[in-house]
Formats: sequence, C-alpha cells, structure tokens
Amino acid sequence: AYPLIELHFVLYVFLCRLSGCNLTEGSCKSLTTVLQTENTLRELEMNNNDLQNSGVEQLCAGLKSSHCKLDILRLSGCGLTEESCKSLTSVLQTENSLRELEMNNNDLQNSGVEQLCAGLKSSHCKLEILRLSGCGLTEGSCKSLTSVLQTENSLRELEMNNNDLQNSGVEQLCAGLKSSHCKLEILRLSGCGLTEGSCKSLTSVLQTENSLRELEMNNNDLQNSGVEQLCAGLKISVTIFECCSSLASALRSNPSHLKELDLTYNHPGESGVKLLSARLEDPHCRLDTLRLSGCGLTEESCKSFTSVLQTENSLRELEINNNDLQNSGVEQLCAGLKSSHCKLEILRLSGCGLTEESCKSFTSVLQTENSLRELEINNNDLQNSGVEQLCAGLKSSHCKLEILSRQLTVNSEHLNTVLRNNVQHWTSEPVDLITRQKERHTRHSNQ
Repeated sequence: AYPLIELHFVLYVFLCRLSGCNLTEGSCKSLTTVLQTENTLRELEMNNNDLQNSGVEQLCAGLKSSHCKLDILRLSGCGLTEESCKSLTSVLQTENSLRELEMNNNDLQNSGVEQLCAGLKSSHCKLEILRLSGCGLTEGSCKSLTSVLQTENSLRELEMNNNDLQNSGVEQLCAGLKSSHCKLEILRLSGCGLTEGSCKSLTSVLQTENSLRELEMNNNDLQNSGVEQLCAGLKISVTIFECCSSLASALRSNPSHLKELDLTYNHPGESGVKLLSARLEDPHCRLDTLRLSGCGLTEESCKSFTSVLQTENSLRELEINNNDLQNSGVEQLCAGLKSSHCKLEILRLSGCGLTEESCKSFTSVLQTENSLRELEINNNDLQNSGVEQLCAGLKSSHCKLEILSRQLTVNSEHLNTVLRNNVQHWTSEPVDLITRQKERHTRHSNQ
C-alpha cells in the first residue's frame, strides 16, 4: 500500500471583488472578521450592493484593526449617506493602511464630504485617491476639500465628476491647488456644470507652481473661449488634458508638454484635423495619444494622419472609432504604418465602415517591418474572407501584433487554425479578443 501523503495548501488572497452580488450588512460583518485576523487582503471592491451605513460601520471596525493591510476600498452605489463618511473618518484618523477610497454614486452630500475632510487632514491619513463622482455635491464640498489641499496631506487624485460644483466651486478648489502643500496630480471634473469661468480659474493654477498632471473636464459647456483661456496655462505645465475643442494653439506655442489629447465626440472637422496634424509633425511635439472617435471624419482625415506617420513623430496611440473612413481611408493610413518613421503601437478603427478590402491593406502592413501591437476593428463588415486576408499577415515573422480585437457574425475557422499552428505566440480567448501574453511597453513612466 502506498503511504498516505497529506497536503496542506495556504491560500493568499490579495484581491476580492464582490460588486453587484446582492450583498447587505451581513456580508460586511463576515468580511470584518477577516480584516480583524491575520490576512493578506489588499483590495476590496463591493460596488453596487445594498450595504447601507450600518454595513460600512461594520467594515470600519475591521479597517481599524492592526491586522488590516487593506489599501483599496471601493463602495460605489452602496446606498451610503453622511453617516458612512463619519465612520470612515474615524478610520482615517487612526493608524490605517488605506490608500484609495471610492464612494461614487452615493448620497453623501456636502456634509458627508466635510466629515471626510476632517479625516484627510489627520497625520494618520495616507489616502492618495478619493473618488466622489455623483454624490450630490455642490460648492460647499469644494470649500471643505480646499482646506485639505491647503494643509499637509497625501492626496494625489481627486475625482468629482457629475456633481453640481459650478464655476464658484472650481474657483474654491483652485485656491487649494495653488497651495505649496498641494500634491494633487489628477483632477476630474466632468459634468460639473462648468463654463469659461472655470477655465479662467484653472489657468491661474497652471500658470503658477503646481503638481497637476491630468485634468479631465468632459461634458462641460466650456466653449472655444474657455479652451482659449486654458491654452495659456497649457503652455506651461499640464501633460494630459481631455476637453472639447482643438488645442492646436497649445501644441504650437509649447509642444513639449501635452502628451494626450482626447476630442472624442466633438466636431473638429477635417480642417481641425489638418491643423492638429500640422502640429504633430513638429519635431518638438511630444503628443503620443490622440483620440478622435465619433468626430465625423472621413478619408480626408486619414490623409492628414498618414502625413504625420510618414514624418518624425511621437504618436503611439491613435483612436478614430465610429468615423466614416471606409476602405480608402484605411489604405491611406496603411501607407503611413509602413513608414520607417512610424512608431504607432495602438490603432483603433471600430465602426468605420470597413470591409475585406481593409484587411488586405492591414495584411500588407503586418508583412513588413512595423511597430503595431494592438489593432481594434470591431463592428466592421470584414467577413470570413477578410479574416483570411488578416491571417496571412499574422503568420508573418514581421508581425508583432499582441492584441487583435474583432467582432464577427461569421465563423472564422481559418483564424482559429492560425492560432493553433502558432500556439507559442498566441492564445485565443473565448469571445472576440485574441491576445499575445507579453509585457506591454509603459508609455507614461511618471504615472
């Protein structure tokens, strides 16, 4: 008889995601017992569960434990109010390990944020990321948060999207952003009822010594006049900016700072794209990500992009989904992708009216020396014949493609055959994403 071998397994759980699992206060009680004992848990996500304030109060007992090493806590859409902020403040004011707190889509109100701010000022608080989108906040919350930014604090990212902050609230925040104590790098203010007035306030921040690296202001009525205000500040320090109009003037004035430009679902027009492209051809321009999805672009824009790719440039990601580019536009782009100057790694062309003909153009790129790592062509009428074309490129020794995303309503058996025959390079995930498991290049080393 064989000797009985007893095996013991130790399970180390660092991440626990339980969003949308119909959980209530009872689950919080169970998780608290985990946090109060020796454990390895670093991230806990419980979004969209009916935890209520009583559940959070339970969790906070665990967060205060000396055994708790939790870095990230996500509680968006959990039916929380000011009372939960009071409980979490008591955690921030004691020795704790929390680095990120997400409380989006809870009815916290200004009074709740005021409670949290008392915790953020504590010497025990190490919180770096705070997310408060859709929490029923107004100018009053900005006043409280400004008082935090003006004192010694660890906050690096603040998200306040979809709150009625108005220009007066942003003006309050800007006083904090100018403080020597402020280390905030990311500020998100999308859908906050802002106009040109906020741009003026933020420009005054950008023109002084500050730590801001990313500013998001989508879905605000800034108008061209607001962007013109911001451009004065963009000449100085900001590196990532998402807005609603052409920023070619900023690129022209001082092209070395702007790294990412997102104009998705705005209407720069072909003339606007030509302006941007001219700036991208500037050898001093450091823009590496350009997003123009849903901007009413056509083949003419592809011609502009191609001229960029064929000159010395820094572009690494181009997203132009949901534009009527057609096969002729892609044919133009592919001429640029073959250029020795082209360093583009990510190209997204979903919903661009493409057919098999575009696959033929892509294949000609994949079969030559190129830098492409990710290609997204969802929601195009490629058919089996188009995929068959692509497979010829995927087999090429020049092909470095790591991610190919395509949605087909037809059987792509030929593609599966290619994957099976090249299994050392590719894996096929069940739905529509094919990915090579390689470490991707980090484009923003400071993020």
